[in-house]
Amino acid sequence: MIEKFDRVLVEELIGTVLRYGGDFAEIFVEDRYSTEIELRNGSVEQARTGRMFGVGIRGFLGDKAIYAYTNDLSRENLLQVAKRVGEALGEVKLKDFVLNFDVRELKNRHVALLKPEEVRKDVKVGYMKRAYEAAKRYSPTIVQVQVRYWDYDQKVLIANSEGVYVTDNRVKTRLMITAVAAKDGQMETGFYGPGAGMGPEFLERIDVEQAGIRAARIAVRMVDAEPAPAGRMTVVISNEFGGVIFHEAVGHALEASSVARGMSVFAGKLGQQIAAPCVSAVDDATIPNGWGSANVDDEGTPTQRTLLIENGILKGYLIDKLGSRRMGMPSTGSGRRQDYTFAPTSRMSNTFILPGDYHPEEIIASVEYGLYAKTMGGGSVNPATGEFNFAVNEGYLIEKGKITKPVKGATLIGKGFEVIQNIEMVGNDVARGQGMCGSYSGSIPADVGQPTIKVRDILVGGRNK
Repeated sequence: MIEKFDRVLVEELIGTVLRYGGDFAEIFVEDRYSTEIELRNGSVEQARTGRMFGVGIRGFLGDKAIYAYTNDLSRENLLQVAKRVGEALGEVKLKDFVLNFDVRELKNRHVALLKPEEVRKDVKVGYMKRAYEAAKRYSPTIVQVQVRYWDYDQKVLIANSEGVYVTDNRVKTRLMITAVAAKDGQMETGFYGPGAGMGPEFLERIDVEQAGIRAARIAVRMVDAEPAPAGRMTVVISNEFGGVIFHEAVGHALEASSVARGMSVFAGKLGQQIAAPCVSAVDDATIPNGWGSANVDDEGTPTQRTLLIENGILKGYLIDKLGSRRMGMPSTGSGRRQDYTFAPTSRMSNTFILPGDYHPEEIIASVEYGLYAKTMGGGSVNPATGEFNFAVNEGYLIEKGKITKPVKGATLIGKGFEVIQNIEMVGNDVARGQGMCGSYSGSIPADVGQPTIKVRDILVGGRNK
């Protein structure tokens, strides 16, 4: 359907925004098919499929931006929306413009072998039940298991007054398992949610039974855990989803939406030492079939691998088109949005700390006493100050260089810029985990990642016995 969207109409819409007040105009057309299935205690609780089709129209005048969207695709309505966007920007120009589109044929780095709509619901449910049964069998203390499945097939057309005219196809699939263990009046939860930028063939590429077991194992270990100690101590943060702290406490503060307004602790610090010399980090939206990957961003700019930090030196920000205007720096292909109902802004894609020189066992062995944060949970962060608060879903004590007993209720509290300065060792075991990131332009798929890292002197909040 999106392939048949009238290019002449696209030209008219862009020209209308420009004639009525803008100096830049952009059209975003989206056609999305999605599936959501929830399995609770072995039975399908809900199953939904949906189709979304709509158009977003955006205009700039200097660094002022106006955005409007509609699912009424009639020519008359679309032209009226474009006119209103232009009028809201400035004085009516009523001039003619000549547009020469550079129609791009993209090389798709993120091929889906199966489209979500090509695989029957019962096939997807079959994989979900295998994950459920594996989690339930893991231990008699597992009292509840929820398995959720989500996929979508998104086609977009993006055109603007700079000559961009491009289409892209993004397919995402994710499986999420939540297990609850209960013992002696205590209840604990384990979660695992792998995903990828591919179709339902993803379910065959992962071991769904092991995914269920992984969620159950966290719940079972934590239900037997002692309360975590509180105070300042050395913390070893595991690889993969341990990268959520960097994502939240550092990554968001490197987005132009914060930097351009001076609302980031890293504003104006390009070229300065902001982290320990052992820390290098990137944002890479080009990783084949990555959860946060795409061929172009939601502004039609080709995606790239952006070096953020190199040997502790701040090397780059994540910049969208509006941020580019405000900062006088080129876009890094980081303009992202949940769907056509949101204006794009600068966002992360697949963001992770690069590997270092140490084996994880060496890092653990170097700690006399501390906390091993194996699985991170949710938290909050203030990009302006870098202050964060994150729960540790699965934690263990480190005593005399060895991981000993499990502990629960730990919270890591601090400031992002202090934590990255206090990293003493970086492992060679980089891995990535998948999540949904919420910000100004909605909720989007984003990878977080890192190797195992050792951080000195983090404030740990714990439970009292």
